[in-house]
Amino acid sequence: MSVKNLPRRQFLRGKFLASLHNENEQKQGVEEILPPWSIANNEFIDQCTRCGDCLSVCETKILVKGYGGFPEVQFDNGECTFCRKCVEICQQPIFRPSNEQPWAHKIEIGTNCLTQRNIECRSCQDSCPVSSIYFRLQMGGVAQPFVNIDTCNGCGACLQKCPVNAIKINHLNYNE
Repeated sequence: MSVKNLPRRQFLRGKFLASLHNENEQKQGVEEILPPWSIANNEFIDQCTRCGDCLSVCETKILVKGYGGFPEVQFDNGECTFCRKCVEICQQPIFRPSNEQPWAHKIEIGTNCLTQRNIECRSCQDSCPVSSIYFRLQMGGVAQPFVNIDTCNGCGACLQKCPVNAIKINHLNYNE
């Protein structure tokens, strides 16, 4: 299976085959997730000095040094609490105002969810801090998960809690 709409940099790295993606890339996609409230990707890359201040203040340690030394989010260590510390410490104009939506990432629960095999599991619902994941009872079967896209903030709390990695982050396009 190949990946559609792959950025050139990722293509040249050999990321055109989904089977070659590591576990983190399968959950988060091959495009890096910039810190919350980041400006557009190209502008961010142009203006970020890669000082690492945001990495050191991230309370959940999800900000890591990514490709080229730029900060990026990896939900391996936890979730984003939207504490705004990365925005407050940065001396560069690479963040939007923190009263705006932090980002347009939302989760999606895939077909490999345990509930599709009639196995009861609600780990995603239990870990969601904003109660965006809920379950609907099904006649003669296991309750099925649903995501309220309007309330999902893309914090990533559910990603590492899913025992079968059925949850992925989607990058929604929005105008900045």
